[in-house]
Amino acid sequence: MTDDTFAALPPIPETVTIGGETLDITPLKVGELPIFARTIRPFAGKLTADPDWLRLLSEDGEAVILALAIACRRPPEWVSSLALDDAIRLAEAVFGANADFFIRRVVPEITRVSQTLGTLIPGATPSPGSSGPDTAIPMS
Repeated sequence: MTDDTFAALPPIPETVTIGGETLDITPLKVGELPIFARTIRPFAGKLTADPDWLRLLSEDGEAVILALAIACRRPPEWVSSLALDDAIRLAEAVFGANADFFIRRVVPEITRVSQTLGTLIPGATPSPGSSGPDTAIPMS
């Protein structure tokens, strides 16, 4: 069997107990992505394989709290009331579930679709070293 065999199945949730509640952490749904993406924009560049959660919370705490609330599907007030160690474990579970999902499933799918569209739309992918068109496409 290949890694793609189970790609159509829903992801298995990561179950964690945080703040006395058992949460099933799953990757974000498409409807959650716009606000999540806007929320993590201020600190996305600070996310690494081993993020400094204390620094993230001290510098971008409100955005981190809102992102966690969106991703764990709980109110921001609930996330704000967590002990620091619980918040860090929640962040680890949320970003772990979504990073794995994006790396293994979303990025390859976006790459595949981009390549397909590139072959269907003339001029969509300029050859290496060539410049783009001289005219701009009106935006309004």
